[in-house]
Amino acid sequence: MRYFFNIRDGEKTERDLEGSEFDTLELAIDDAQMAAREIMAERVLAGYEPDGQSFDIVDEDGRILANVPFRSALRPQ
Repeated sequence: MRYFFNIRDGEKTERDLEGSEFDTLELAIDDAQMAAREIMAERVLAGYEPDGQSFDIVDEDGRILANVPFRSALRPQ
């Protein structure tokens, strides 16, 4: 199934137009957490505090299936 990782930052949303294929939603969530770690690391190195951003994982019909706050990627699994 194709999942799209839209980045939500407050009221703004940056849409993922390509999406990625995953066998399960759980695998998509795992990938979103890895991507969130990478984005936060880049933002910290650039001098920004990563606060409030999240991924809305949506299906091909635009339904939100999961929300992954970037900060949740810092918690141990």
